[in-house]
Amino acid sequence: MIIDSSQDGTPAGLPAAGSVHRVPEPGTVEAEFIGVDGTLVQRRWVEAAIAVKFEQLAPVAAFPVVPGRRWGPGWWWSATTAGHVMHGSQAMCTQLMLLDRDPQVVGLSARPVRLVWRDPGSGRVLTWVPQVFARYADGGALFADCPTMTSPAAGRAERAAAVLEAACAAVGFAYRRLVPPDRTVAANVRWLAGYRHPRHRDAGGLEQAVLEAFTAPRPLMAGAAAAGEVLSALPVLYHALWSGRLTADLTRPLGEHTLVSAGRPDPAEDDAEREREQHAR
Repeated sequence: MIIDSSQDGTPAGLPAAGSVHRVPEPGTVEAEFIGVDGTLVQRRWVEAAIAVKFEQLAPVAAFPVVPGRRWGPGWWWSATTAGHVMHGSQAMCTQLMLLDRDPQVVGLSARPVRLVWRDPGSGRVLTWVPQVFARYADGGALFADCPTMTSPAAGRAERAAAVLEAACAAVGFAYRRLVPPDRTVAANVRWLAGYRHPRHRDAGGLEQAVLEAFTAPRPLMAGAAAAGEVLSALPVLYHALWSGRLTADLTRPLGEHTLVSAGRPDPAEDDAEREREQHAR
């Protein structure tokens, strides 16, 4: 059960009206993770959430290799961290890809912590290892699982989701089950992800020309041609679409006639502009 702390007068740890699962007090939940020296560490969750940089931790549990399954564990190279993040399924890899493209995400890791608690109903000790951790620029954070289906959680996953939502809310974090994205969106972002490496940003010195070509919205291929030699301009264009410096409707198949327009400015350019304004005062 998730206790809504915004409801004054609701005794902590007791069932609330309309709830399904009882959850333990966040202060009684424990966190297990691999320390910097490679040893297993256990601390109270509310303390670990403040002190531990989960985005820097190795997985606390390995991803299993299931015989007969078409997809096994692998690595995602993150443009956010300039390092690899492990994944255990295609669904998880897709969610890592989407988080990697989020401009607010500044850190990513896989299975960095195991939460341990005693079930208020049965008294049994239960555990759960969320698949993904994302750190945001404002200091907030997300723990998430990556189901392969869009159906609601059930059974053990549903009970664990209730506990994790309450535990994360208690420390200002969030927990979500990240449902698979629309197939067209996933395919488009996966294509753009092939150009996520920084080497594509100004390949051939065409960055400025590509951005200027889409000052006003125009078809993708027409803008690439206006920026220079098409085959040289396209990687720069795709990198700009990945990073959000250019934007397009990714709910429709990406192609030569896709309308592309200017996106968000580069954060570094924003900082430089603010600095110039301060000097001018």
